[in-house]
Amino acid sequence: MYVQPYLFFNGRCEEALEYYCAHLGAEVTFKMRYKEAPPDPQNQPRPGLEEKIMHAAVKMGSSIWMASDGHCDPSARMDGFSLSLTADDPAAAEKYFAALADGGQVMLPFQPTFWSKGFGMVTDRFGLLWMVTLPEA
Repeated sequence: MYVQPYLFFNGRCEEALEYYCAHLGAEVTFKMRYKEAPPDPQNQPRPGLEEKIMHAAVKMGSSIWMASDGHCDPSARMDGFSLSLTADDPAAAEKYFAALADGGQVMLPFQPTFWSKGFGMVTDRFGLLWMVTLPEA
């Protein structure tokens, strides 16, 4: 068994995936828009969601996670989780942290810690909390 993160971007999924692909080396391996889903009379999407992403699978390094625009509800919040990105080398760690901080908010600057060569926390421009780590070994 394994657990995969499923992230809801509240209407900004396409933008988020493009950004992560361009700056973090992510690869979208599957993407379905609401208009591409088989019709379900019991659960019809509300008007205006046709072009929004209903479901996507994303490969980032050796991880696979899923994403969606969700129901594009302005009152929806994302709380109670963060994503941990472990880099292979110092240059990559700095690059990833800078990309995530661009347009976001640094919670803890990327710096050496007692448990790693580098660690930082940042909320990206899409509201996701990331922990970037450069392990000791």
